[in-house]
Amino acid sequence: MTQTLYDKIWEEHQIDFNNDGTSLLYIDRHLIHEVTSPQAFDGLSIENRKIWDKNSIFAVSDHNVPTTDRKFGIKDKISKLQVDTLINNCKKHNINYFDLNNINQGIVHVIGPELGITQPGMTLVCGDSHTSTHGALSSLAFGIGTSDVEHVLATNCINVKKEKNLQININNKLKDFVTSKDLILHIIKSIGTSGATGYTIEFMGECISDLSIESRMTLCNMSIEAGAKSGIIAFDNKTFEYVIDRDYSPNKRYLDSAVKYWETLFSDSNAKFQKTINFNANDIMPQVSWGTSPEMTTDVTGKIPNPEDELNPDKKTSIQRALDYMELKPNQDITSIHLDKIFIGSCTNSRIEDLRQVATVVEGKKIAKNIKQAMIVPGSGHVKAQAEKEGLDKLFIQSGFEWREPGCSMCLGMNEDSLKPYERCASTSNRNFEGRQGDKGRTHLVSPAMAAAAAIKGHFCNVIDVING
Repeated sequence: MTQTLYDKIWEEHQIDFNNDGTSLLYIDRHLIHEVTSPQAFDGLSIENRKIWDKNSIFAVSDHNVPTTDRKFGIKDKISKLQVDTLINNCKKHNINYFDLNNINQGIVHVIGPELGITQPGMTLVCGDSHTSTHGALSSLAFGIGTSDVEHVLATNCINVKKEKNLQININNKLKDFVTSKDLILHIIKSIGTSGATGYTIEFMGECISDLSIESRMTLCNMSIEAGAKSGIIAFDNKTFEYVIDRDYSPNKRYLDSAVKYWETLFSDSNAKFQKTINFNANDIMPQVSWGTSPEMTTDVTGKIPNPEDELNPDKKTSIQRALDYMELKPNQDITSIHLDKIFIGSCTNSRIEDLRQVATVVEGKKIAKNIKQAMIVPGSGHVKAQAEKEGLDKLFIQSGFEWREPGCSMCLGMNEDSLKPYERCASTSNRNFEGRQGDKGRTHLVSPAMAAAAAIKGHFCNVIDVING
């Protein structure tokens, strides 16, 4: 029987099929953080339940943590309480927790892959929607709610309904300084934020094969923004080279059998997908979101849409509301949008590849005078150390950027890093709804290269123009 990659991993982990159409699925890895785990641990305590397999669980604080000097601790009382609660729960249950001063600390979806916790063919969950990131390593990964976090802690299983298969083919290769962030924003604006609802996406084609693993993570990270449960990419030699020799990679004793299984992790040539969508990588330009949803995106050379051109009354209202919130005008050039702040970081774009890309754009240049603040937040202690080893931190600081400690930072405004009302930000994060980065803050989703170029010019511009001087 021919199968998709999603089908293969699902079948390998399905324990039982329930009468309500859901399946009981075994979970190999469970990542937890300070925001969605406290209630789950409380539930275990109330019912006097034990952790099923503490060795399958890895914990880190990332959402609430400060990205400035940490010797002063966490100032916000609620944030401190959440972090302290996670620490105490991990101590109580003897769960592996990466402390703020541990080089392994960072954003949960950055440290999982880089430490080898995420491995091909695994099922992986976390109480965070962007768990789909880990699908870049040929794993089936998805976000879960707090009640499900409790269930997985207690049983290493979850009741979940299987999704349909969506194949997204991207032919040819991306142009210089057009990134996987631009690719996924282009896909989302094309199919909409509900275009993949009810599906798990498998990204395929020449473009995907050409992408690095870190670029693939960006793609899978934002598959959730297209409505998908998960994004996934087949195993290849790049996957193998990325996974081996990491802290939690398979012991050499088991590596041969692991690789034998990993090499089966691809969709069979005549596997059935319920839907297929094709894209041409050559058509894609650097992207900028203009509204309050990732699908409200256009080319950097484009214009803000005019709601009067929209025939659908609901979409017309939605566009007008977004323009009002973002304080933009119909038919306005994207390049005319001036910015207040720049944020480079998040689980979408805070890896070493992203930072090297930024360095290429800003080296020898200074940020524009109208930029009030430009911050670069590495995704983990290891990313920070690597960047400093390469001297990127000095380059960033010389250009006018702030160099921070690892964490989610301004991506979601749940910590000290946030926008003030009406400030406009070029952000490498994944969501741009009203208030995402701070009350009344205005967020434009872009790639690291675009954010860097906008920092230098003070407004959006074609990245290649900045590179060429």
